[in-house]
Amino acid sequence: MKAAVIDLGTNTFHLIIAELTANGPQILDKTNVPVRLGQGRINDNIIIPEAFERGIQTLKDFKQSIGQYRATDVHAIATSAVRSASNGQDFVDAARELAGIDIEIISGDLEAEYIFKGVRATGVISETSLIMDIGGGSTEFIICNDEQLLWKKSYNIGAARLMQAYFKTDPISIGEKQAINDRLTVELPDLSEACIKYQPKHLIGSAGAFETFAAMLLKNVSIRDLKSAALPLEEYQQLSSILIASSHAERADMPDLIKLRVDMIVIAAILTDYVIAVSGVTQLYLSTYDLKMGVLHSLPLTD
Repeated sequence: MKAAVIDLGTNTFHLIIAELTANGPQILDKTNVPVRLGQGRINDNIIIPEAFERGIQTLKDFKQSIGQYRATDVHAIATSAVRSASNGQDFVDAARELAGIDIEIISGDLEAEYIFKGVRATGVISETSLIMDIGGGSTEFIICNDEQLLWKKSYNIGAARLMQAYFKTDPISIGEKQAINDRLTVELPDLSEACIKYQPKHLIGSAGAFETFAAMLLKNVSIRDLKSAALPLEEYQQLSSILIASSHAERADMPDLIKLRVDMIVIAAILTDYVIAVSGVTQLYLSTYDLKMGVLHSLPLTD
């Protein structure tokens, strides 16, 4: 059976089409579109008209691709941007009427569970680990081992939310960086408590910004061909310092840093640095599998 999963992220819409087999999903096609659904007013909890239209048009295009592959099991998953928007249900209704796509708005808890299932499918979890998935609207944290999920929580501190709230100068100022860290201190005390309780040894970054970190650190390696990879922690910390201190123009000239993430990568680096510090992890990994692969791995095989 062929299945399609659409991940309606705050920054990017993802489509993945796969053949479901006894050996796991076999990927047939992957498409990413920088819809920027959270453009402009994500902290006002509204999808602005331009973003609304881009989102619907992208779903129409995805519907055509799904038809071409004759995928019969379609799952469209909406997360923070639609979940929190006052006109999120309007978007869901328009997607059904205009694109023929039925969208499920999932909770942050379920989002975290899907992320765990996706990351676990790579085989990268070998010790008690902290998984981190930096989205545009929310960031999910999961503490787990290779057998079970131990703790999870979703927070409305995604990169787009923090960027729109705090990132006003170029480069980011010391005061703005401190304001973000102060916000994280207020938002994440229970994450710190969970790390003290479970003592994760590894931080596993789920796709997104961590793919950019990996592309910039692992030269001559195709990230698209990887399920997971170890990222040298000291080299990441050096890269993070460079990204945070750089201007927009300097980052735009950096190899392997895609246009969509030129500014949000600064927020992602600040977030990651904070989590490394409070969690006490000693090793850093990338998982290229995330929510959408978790959804695929949750689907039953049928005749």
